[in-house]
Amino acid sequence: MRLIFIVGNILLLLGMMTVWVEGQRGGRGRSKGRKGGLSTSLRVPPGGQWRDPDTAKYYTNPKGAKITKASHFDLEYVLGHKVSFLCEAKGSPRPQITWFKDGIELYYHGFLQVHEWRHGDEKIKSKMEIDPATQMDAGIYECYADNKYAVDKRTFRTDFITVFD
Repeated sequence: MRLIFIVGNILLLLGMMTVWVEGQRGGRGRSKGRKGGLSTSLRVPPGGQWRDPDTAKYYTNPKGAKITKASHFDLEYVLGHKVSFLCEAKGSPRPQITWFKDGIELYYHGFLQVHEWRHGDEKIKSKMEIDPATQMDAGIYECYADNKYAVDKRTFRTDFITVFD
């Protein structure tokens, strides 16, 4: 019983230290002054080091595809209404944007449209819309931006809410 109490206190202390450290860095992963979601300017693997120099060169290439703006991560939608996701990317050459739902590539059909706008030689904006949204549209969506130098992705989680009049 005493061991459980000690372990619980240690876990509580670690949790408090994590919150304090995140507060010292300016929040939970968001960089100050940056528009459009979480910061991706610092590309470092979770372990802090790349496996080899070629991997580091691939992921840190300044010409590589990089998502600069994306929709919010967590979206709740009302059944029968429109759901929209936005993804903007840059790179040289201009990246291609591909949309996925639950790991499967999405293609245009009667209730799903993908619109793309090209800006100059290096930027692209893509908007994916589902109208009308059903229960089957809940899931994990991903936006992949890729060119010959790198791949970047953003993930969005959706779930429906029921509104009673």
